[in-house]
Amino acid sequence: MEVRSVHKYARISSQKARQVTRAITGMPVSQALSVLDFTPKKAASLVGKVLRTAIANAENNHQLDAEEFVVRSAVATPGPSLSRFMPRARGSAASIKKRLSHITVVIGAPDAEGEEEGEKKAAPGKKAAKAKTPAKADAGEAKPKRAPRKKKADEAAE
Repeated sequence: MEVRSVHKYARISSQKARQVTRAITGMPVSQALSVLDFTPKKAASLVGKVLRTAIANAENNHQLDAEEFVVRSAVATPGPSLSRFMPRARGSAASIKKRLSHITVVIGAPDAEGEEEGEKKAAPGKKAAKAKTPAKADAGEAKPKRAPRKKKADEAAE
């Protein structure tokens, strides 16, 4: 069973929160909490609160033992932006966007089959090597170079 928890309108940009959520996805809950406790980012405390809420939801609402759970997914999606203005030179103003995000954490029981398949797959950052094809099949078939341009002095002489 999966249990989820959402923090809506978190006062942090989704790009900054996404750095932390990527780090804990797929980890056991206890390990994810210890990683978040020692991560020196504002987003780590916000994601930690959401993860602790998901654990409490599992234990209190569904009577499950959350210590065996893993973080199935942790995502930070963009929310609305607050528009503010900062005075600039010569009476003008520049707009400032204070971005908000929605942080969602889903925890669930580990899949024995899913984890084994995940370990066998190649690392997600590495792509399969493509077979290199030569740019041109034969160097002799290259286009001939065009003749150099004539200068105005040469044209006048002719």
